[in-house]
Amino acid sequence: MTYDFETMPDRRGTNAEALDLIGRKGAPGAPKDGFDAIPMWVADMNFATCPAIQEAIIRRVQHPAFGYFLISDEYYDSVIRWQDKRNGVTGLERKHIGYENGVLGGVISTLNVLCSRGDSVLIQTPHYVGFTFALQNSGYRLVHNPLVKDQDGVWRMDYEDMERKIVENHVHAAVFCNPHNPCGRVWEPEEIRKAMEIYEKHNVWVVSDEIWSDLILPGHRHTPVQSVSDYARSHTAAFYAPSKTFNLAGLVGSYHIIYNDWLRDRQAKEASLCEYNNMNVLSMHALIGAYGAEGEDWVDQLRNVLAGNVDFAYQFILDHFPGVTLMKPEGTYMLFLDCEKWCGTHGLTLDDLLIRGTDVGVAWQDGRLFNGPWSIRMNLALPLYRVKEAFRRLDEYVFRG
Repeated sequence: MTYDFETMPDRRGTNAEALDLIGRKGAPGAPKDGFDAIPMWVADMNFATCPAIQEAIIRRVQHPAFGYFLISDEYYDSVIRWQDKRNGVTGLERKHIGYENGVLGGVISTLNVLCSRGDSVLIQTPHYVGFTFALQNSGYRLVHNPLVKDQDGVWRMDYEDMERKIVENHVHAAVFCNPHNPCGRVWEPEEIRKAMEIYEKHNVWVVSDEIWSDLILPGHRHTPVQSVSDYARSHTAAFYAPSKTFNLAGLVGSYHIIYNDWLRDRQAKEASLCEYNNMNVLSMHALIGAYGAEGEDWVDQLRNVLAGNVDFAYQFILDHFPGVTLMKPEGTYMLFLDCEKWCGTHGLTLDDLLIRGTDVGVAWQDGRLFNGPWSIRMNLALPLYRVKEAFRRLDEYVFRG
C-alpha cells in the first residue's frame, strides 16, 4: 500500500501548537499579510498518521466504557517485536519494559533514583530544550559537554572534555541523545562504545533518549546504547516512544527499557509516587496499531520522504545561502543551521534573521533554546511542495542581498 505524504492536513483551529500558537508569546511571530504560515518549528509532523493507528483507536472507542484497565500482553509483545525487527534487540522481556507518561518524566524519575537534588548531570550540547527546563526545574545542575564539528562539518563527541567534566564536577549520571536532537547525528557503535568506556571508568549511569530511533535516514542505522557493552546494558535506562515516529505526541505515551533489576525497581517506585505515570487506554491501542506490519511499511515510506526533503533542503542551502552552515542530518527530520557567518556579513542579529523568516510565514525556531548561539532549528516533516515553498521565500525575501 502506498501512503499519502503529499497532502498536508489542515491543522488550523485544532489547538495544534505548531500552527495555533504562532504569533503568541514564546512562539514564532505571525506572518505579514499575503503570507500563510508554514509550520517548521515544533517537532511534530505535518502528515496524517498511519491508518492502522486510527483503526486501532476507533475499534477501542466503539466500546462505551473507559474505566480502569490493565496493560495488555499485546502491548508488551508489540514493543518486543518492534525492537527485535527494527533495532535487532534480543533478550528483551516484558519485565524490562515500563510505561512512561512522556520521555522527560521518565528521565527525571530515573535521575531522582541515581542522583540527589543539586547534583551535576552531564549533557552534550547543543541539546533538546526540554532537557534544560526539566533538569533545572528538578534541581539538577547541567554540565555541558559540547559536541564539536570535524573538518567535514560532522558533529562529534569530545571525549577528552567529557572525561574532564565528569571528574571536575563529580558527575555520576549523564543524559545521552541517540539519535541526536537537534544535530541529527546517528551515533555509530564505536562512538557510543567509547563514551560508555569513559562512563564505566567513572561509574556514571546513563539516561538515553532514543525517541528518534525509528527515523533514521538511508545509509545509517540506529545502535541502541544498551547494546554496545555489558556495562551499557546494566547501567543505562533507555526511553522510546511511537510519538515522534507516528505523529502521536498529543496522545502521550512512551516507554522505558531497563535491564538492571535494582534500577528498574527503584525507578518504578519513583515514577509511582505522585500517580502521574498511568497509561491512557487510547495510547496503548495506538502503540499496538503503530507497531504492526502496516506501521513498519508506513515508517519505511516516511523515511524515504524525509530523505528526499533533507536532500532538497541541504543542497538548496549550500547553493543559495552563503555563510549558513549545517551538517546534513543522518536521522530525525530537523535541520540545525549555523547562521553566524551570514549574520556577521550582513550586520544582522539572529533575532533580525528570525523575524525576516517569520514575516514571510516561515515559522522556524530559535536555536539558542538548544544552546546554539547563532542557530536556527527547522522541521522538514512536511510535504515536499511546502518545503520548497518555504525555501523559495527564504531565498527571495530573507537571505538574498
